Amino acid sequence: MATFLYRLGRLAFRRRRLVALIWVALLAVAGVGAATAPSPGSTSFSIPGTEAQRAFDLLEKRFPGQSADGAAARVVFKAPDGQKITDPKNKAAVEKAVGELTGPQVAQTANPFQVQAVSKDATTAYVSVTYKVDANSLTDDSLDTLKGAATHGRDAGLTVETGGSALQAIPEAGGTSEIIGIAVSAVVLVITFGSLIAAGMPLLTAIIGVGIGVSSIAALASALDLGSTTSTLATMIGLAVGIDYALFIVSRYRAELAEGREREEAAGRAVGTAGSAVVFAGLTVVIALAGLAVVNIPMLTKMGLAAAGTVAIAVLIALTLIPALLGFAGRKVLSRKDRKAEPGADRGEDKPNMGTRWARFVLRRPALVLVAGVIGLGAVAVPAASLELGLPDDGAQSTSTTQRKAYDLLSEGFGPGFNGPLMVVVDGSGADDPKAAAQAVAKTVAGLDNVAAVAPVTPASFNKAGDTAIVTVIPKSKPSSKQTEDLVHAIRDKGAATAADADARVLVTGQTAMNIDVSQKLNDALLPYLGLVVGLAFLLLMVVFRSVLVPLKAALGFLLSVVAALGAVVAVFQWGWLGGLFGVEETGPIMSMMPIFMVGVVFGLAMDYEVFLVTRMREAFVHGERPGQAIVTGFRHGARVVSAAAVIMISVFAGFIGSSESMVKMIGFGLAIAVFFDAFVVRMAIVPAVLALLGKSAWWLPGWLGRILPNVDVEGEGLQKQLGDGAGADSHRDADRDSDPDAKREPVSV
Repeated sequence: MATFLYRLGRLAFRRRRLVALIWVALLAVAGVGAATAPSPGSTSFSIPGTEAQRAFDLLEKRFPGQSADGAAARVVFKAPDGQKITDPKNKAAVEKAVGELTGPQVAQTANPFQVQAVSKDATTAYVSVTYKVDANSLTDDSLDTLKGAATHGRDAGLTVETGGSALQAIPEAGGTSEIIGIAVSAVVLVITFGSLIAAGMPLLTAIIGVGIGVSSIAALASALDLGSTTSTLATMIGLAVGIDYALFIVSRYRAELAEGREREEAAGRAVGTAGSAVVFAGLTVVIALAGLAVVNIPMLTKMGLAAAGTVAIAVLIALTLIPALLGFAGRKVLSRKDRKAEPGADRGEDKPNMGTRWARFVLRRPALVLVAGVIGLGAVAVPAASLELGLPDDGAQSTSTTQRKAYDLLSEGFGPGFNGPLMVVVDGSGADDPKAAAQAVAKTVAGLDNVAAVAPVTPASFNKAGDTAIVTVIPKSKPSSKQTEDLVHAIRDKGAATAADADARVLVTGQTAMNIDVSQKLNDALLPYLGLVVGLAFLLLMVVFRSVLVPLKAALGFLLSVVAALGAVVAVFQWGWLGGLFGVEETGPIMSMMPIFMVGVVFGLAMDYEVFLVTRMREAFVHGERPGQAIVTGFRHGARVVSAAAVIMISVFAGFIGSSESMVKMIGFGLAIAVFFDAFVVRMAIVPAVLALLGKSAWWLPGWLGRILPNVDVEGEGLQKQLGDGAGADSHRDADRDSDPDAKREPVSV
């Protein structure tokens, strides 16, 4: 591996104009493809294997043209204080607004005075609007019509607010979030490298990689039915890993130049050594993201695969475009001070840097550092025990939005359950009397706890064939509550039993039921997904480090950091701690996909730092250093760069905390805090402490397993032999031994 990448790096350096031209051409092709691609059509959202999805599929067959999974809106009208919505003037204003709610995408509009959608005190009424397409496919004209009806109602003196999936916000893939992350990354890179040229390379290549990835997603969005959130995740992950991967190769290149290498040779060695770590770090991220397919939620699968593709592009760019740009940059990639110094001259490296001092501190007190790190993360993880999962609805919106105001008006006028009605589908195709079966189900459901109302079974409840009925059930509790979830399960149990007696069947669906089923499906998939991802990455890391205990330690450290991150997410978004600092206006259940999403993404990113940091230790150990010396060497060369990479990744993710979309805000915060815990607590403290306690045992591998595993030479041992660096390695090892106060305690093992 190292030898192949060494040759690739030198080739890219020599053919830098061709390499740069190829990547620019790919960016142009992707951009043209995105610009000329047809607009995405209706983006399907299906959850295979759930009862709510089976009910939607049945409704599509039995009620064609009603668009059971189409967007919906509720326009809520409230009369001025002291008046009733049924007063002639107010009633006329509402009916006028209802008349305006028409258009080619509108499936049905219900007049509130004809369908009893008026509150008991006659102060509030709502208009239900259903559409033929989903929210992402609504045209501007349809949305303008909806907003215009509300505006005209306000002009008549009414309080009018609009909610429902039709107003669902689409997270923006570009904007201030990325700009903030890039700006902070630029500052960190300039401080780290002391050179604008060196700092600009990771930013430039990351932007090119993300540009190719996101443009490709846009070009294929219509053909592959990709949702709007797909490009958001690809941008978030692509920027973070793209900058980090380039950072490590540029840093290694500068180190090779400092040792007096020629520029082409330095580029080859940088790609051969740091590039090997980039390849395997990228593989762990790709495995984690592609593994989201096991959850069997198409939207999540597409998001994972698209982000994995962007990561793969980032790896290829780091291995080819970075050495090409290094060829153009010359010695300007060095800081001004280093450019003035003679190549190979002493730059004061004998003076211990902060990474070296920290590593020696950990070596002196490994047990104390280990216990402190574990207890600290354990304390942060405590709130995770109170984790409540759900999917956000309008009740989680900011109180300043019209969706939240409409939600509150409905709760006040009709009860909280009106914001999450349940659709009970009675399939009587096998029953002798479908009408009697539907009425029996409705009677049974009406007797359940937490039921506020059950719509009467009328001929309008049935399809044209008269064999399937829709019964609307209004819970007493709000959609995201545990009581509503219990009611859904109760309807499915007792309602199904009643229907079975009449040779019919019952299915519960609707947005609320769909959210409950999605949460359950994600919970059920968490452990299998965790086992798959951690298992595959464990095998990959075993190949990289040729050790059993190092990959095991890496996996356990990751679990500790991800649970701590979930604890922080619960404390902020569910409990409201420091919510004002992060712009959390409304607390509530944690998004149901958050745990499995964090497991996938954070595991891949966590392994980045494990590979980058520990590979340098493994490299030193293979070249003859003692275990303690290897830890110090790894930190001397890698701590500063890993710290900079972590700060960059944190800044990229933290930039998304400013998003107005609660889902994006929560993901940005969760990933940022998880990277912070994993990079600075687990990898920088717990990892060296564990390796110090294990000593040589950390690198133990059974002989039979060593013969089976392929030797990919990530640490570049074969490359060193090929290049004849044995003497140089010995001299560096002797210098390290002389500067290590513990070096005389045991001989160097070769």
